[in-house]
Amino acid sequence: MARTTRLTGLALAGGVVAGGLLTGCSSDDASLTYQTDYSNHQPLRVVGYPSTGSLETVQKAVWRLADGDADGLAALAVDDAHADATARNWVKAFGAAAEGDVTADFYDEGSARQVVVLYFAKSGQTKEIEARIGEDDSWGLTLAEPDPAKATAKPTWAPPEPGGSGSRTSGIPAGG
Repeated sequence: MARTTRLTGLALAGGVVAGGLLTGCSSDDASLTYQTDYSNHQPLRVVGYPSTGSLETVQKAVWRLADGDADGLAALAVDDAHADATARNWVKAFGAAAEGDVTADFYDEGSARQVVVLYFAKSGQTKEIEARIGEDDSWGLTLAEPDPAKATAKPTWAPPEPGGSGSRTSGIPAGG
């Protein structure tokens, strides 16, 4: 009987050590959430030169749209004034289209702010959004379109296809 208890104790101890090692080697919650989101969604096609922060923010926005998660989208806002209403408008207008292929066309150089045009292949819709650094020095979105008509308005300046008007530049002057 003592031998069984000792083996069970060793097995439990080994499980705790192995669990501790796995936990010590695993990513933090934010990284795990990002990895899960990444594997559960269509890849985002990218044109232009996003910064790490603007790319991650835009990816999260498209994922929240595809999931119909207005609260999660509003949580990405850099200003809370109209975030909830805008997020609901965007989810209603673009949620189904975000489940398919989406191309994000990044404009400007992206050190603190980037204008991005989303092209939804499934519906043919386009949406201009702005990713920028907020007051807390983290990237987020400008969500300031509580009027559904404004939230769904097609950008008048954007080309009909991604990459059609200079978004491929890195912001570095020619020859430099």
